[in-house]
Amino acid sequence: MTKPLLSICIATYNRAEFIGETLESIIPQITDEVEIVIVDGASTDNTQKVVHDYIQRAARIRYVLLPVKGGVDHDYNKAVELAQGEYCWLFTDDDLLKPNAISTVLSEVHKEYSLIVVNVQVMNKDLSKVLQLKLIPIDTNEIYDGSKLEQLFQRVIPYISFIGCVVINRALWMQREKKQYFGTEFIHVGVIFQAPLSAPALIIAEPYISIRYGNAQWTSRAFEIWMFKWPKLLYSLTSISEKTRQKHQITNPLRLMKIIVYRALGAYSLKEYQKWFMPKGSLFLWKFVAWIIAILPVSFVNLIVLSLLKIIKNQPLFIYDLENNRK
Repeated sequence: MTKPLLSICIATYNRAEFIGETLESIIPQITDEVEIVIVDGASTDNTQKVVHDYIQRAARIRYVLLPVKGGVDHDYNKAVELAQGEYCWLFTDDDLLKPNAISTVLSEVHKEYSLIVVNVQVMNKDLSKVLQLKLIPIDTNEIYDGSKLEQLFQRVIPYISFIGCVVINRALWMQREKKQYFGTEFIHVGVIFQAPLSAPALIIAEPYISIRYGNAQWTSRAFEIWMFKWPKLLYSLTSISEKTRQKHQITNPLRLMKIIVYRALGAYSLKEYQKWFMPKGSLFLWKFVAWIIAILPVSFVNLIVLSLLKIIKNQPLFIYDLENNRK
């Protein structure tokens, strides 16, 4: 078996319902230059059997079942460590590759980019409806010099929280700090933006991935992740200027708006209030407002937020979430 050029690295946990369809979208596209590396974080469902059934069909799948659950960051890092390819595509365990995705990426990795970001088509959970044609709103490919990390950050940071869009040079990944990003849920962001890249980065404009919007396993922890973990991670990236990082800080007015939205989605309640605001040294007025929002009826807040977003015609994915939550 020849050494692969591209390793599709999948970290999975209890995804028996979805991972088969994911592999169905990948396997017909793989060549001798491609391998699939699956790291299973100690699944307790039927994931192992599903994957083993596909191993019988595709010899270039390697599957590692870990003895204990290490978390998504740990498991993606483990997959890259096990990979043999020069490049690693950090793919997800429930989304689909569109036709020609692998051939397109292979043609680009031959150009020796440090990083390739693959655009995404956003769909609903059962893939029956397109919610957003392109996650990154560009019509032509874009290239960023490795020294232009700040410009790359400003372009992709609203979108690159989706790890499945990342194809990265394995040597670059291996030489960078990883452990400090374990537990952030976004290890790839820390690896990419901790220092300038050694070679240019490419953003592919054509969406070659279909993602199941709202199917993330940490959806129940969305309030904690987006309100605390994500901003903290971004602000820790000192290779990015203070001014740019400040744009992603959550100021009190923005925090208030986000709390209201999460209440409308049912992701913020007295439970989150008690965990994230009661122990903090916040001002009494701020705690009081956060408490009021936590006890407001979800249906009432949902209706108000949904009406406002429809009036200003903004945030289509949030509108989709709110409408589904009302149902």
